[in-house]
Amino acid sequence: MPYINRNINGEITEIFETRQNDAQEYISLDNAELIDFIKQVANSNDVKTVLSSSDVALVRVLEDLINTLIDKNVIQFTDLPLVAQGKLANREKIRGHLTSLDNLMADDDGIL
Repeated sequence: MPYINRNINGEITEIFETRQNDAQEYISLDNAELIDFIKQVANSNDVKTVLSSSDVALVRVLEDLINTLIDKNVIQFTDLPLVAQGKLANREKIRGHLTSLDNLMADDDGIL
C-alpha cells in the first residue's frame, strides 16, 4: 500500500511502498489525487512502487480466492496447471515456515 510525501502546498511529491520517516501518510490506490500524480510523474520508480504494492496485495487476494475455491470443492488443486500448483505449494510451504518461526519467537518458556 502506498505511503506518500507531500510538499508545503499539500501536493504529492513521492510515493513509497512502506512507511518512511518523511512519508507517514497512507493513501488508497484508487485515490484520485494519487492517480493524477501517477499520470503526471516523470519518475518511473514512483509508478513501479505503486504497481508493486498493488501486485503484492492482488497476489494475496488471488491466493486466498484459489484456496477458498479448493476448500469449497469448486475446483481441485490438480485442476490447476502444474506450474501454478508448484508456485502455490511453494508459497504455502514458505508461509508455513514463517508461521513456525513466529510461533518459536512468541513462545515464552520463562528461560530468560
